[in-house]
Amino acid sequence: MMSRVYRWTIPSAFTSRKKTRVIKLRNETIKSSNTKKANLSATRTERIKLPLYDDGVGGHTYHISEFLRQPSGIEAVLNTSALQSFQLLENNVYRCILPEIQFLNFEVTPVLDLRVMPTRENCVVELLSCKFEGSEVFERQNEHFSATVKNHIMWDTSITEPFLEVDVELNVSLEIYTQPFTYLPISAVEGPGNLVIQALVDRLVPLLLQQLLQDYEKWVQKQCEDL
Repeated sequence: MMSRVYRWTIPSAFTSRKKTRVIKLRNETIKSSNTKKANLSATRTERIKLPLYDDGVGGHTYHISEFLRQPSGIEAVLNTSALQSFQLLENNVYRCILPEIQFLNFEVTPVLDLRVMPTRENCVVELLSCKFEGSEVFERQNEHFSATVKNHIMWDTSITEPFLEVDVELNVSLEIYTQPFTYLPISAVEGPGNLVIQALVDRLVPLLLQQLLQDYEKWVQKQCEDL
């Protein structure tokens, strides 16, 4: 392991001689102190008209909060139809495995751990962890980035125009450690990076809202059929 040697000459308080101290610093220490990190972020708030459903005879109203507390509502929030698989890890925490991605000659599978917390007033989805499995090249990237996502789903059915609203916030911290990006200012990475993830969020949030309403309607229809 290569090391760098630094020498400091320090006058002694009790003698005219000078003492020289030798301090060795490993390359890893120097490298970690020079690590660059790009912080990327994107937000999107979308609102859509929320239909109100009942059993047709005025006996029961199928509120969206009731739907989101059902297993089918959780699956709708997680969009399980777009997943390879998912499983319950513990109370309100789910592991979601996305379909395998082919990138150049590599195969990688994104794995997300999400907490879903539905209540009568809202539903909050939080990303607890995100990692890549499959190609060793991509698995090494797990050590160089972190991400947080918060999806706040809310509604109001007490007004003349009921609505369903989704507020998504995405933050990514990315370590810059490969050339030629290490020679660039952080702003040169953050600028394009912010544009990319903002475009992704802008495309996905409206789709999430539409899919959520469709699944809600299907659930209501099933409830009415089972009466």
